[in-house]
Amino acid sequence: MGRDKEQAAALTPREELLMKVAKEIVVKFIEVGRVSPSSFAETFKTVMDTLRESMK
Repeated sequence: MGRDKEQAAALTPREELLMKVAKEIVVKFIEVGRVSPSSFAETFKTVMDTLRESMK
């Protein structure tokens, strides 16, 4: 049963790449002071949504 959940939660290579790119973008924004670390989750979601739209 635990294995089924792990397999269902597995990311596609495309989703994994999008997550890595989004993380790098948000980290860069934090490094240059455009985003605060406390807003990482919100900014990450926005960047992910934007990346997904651009990939369509």
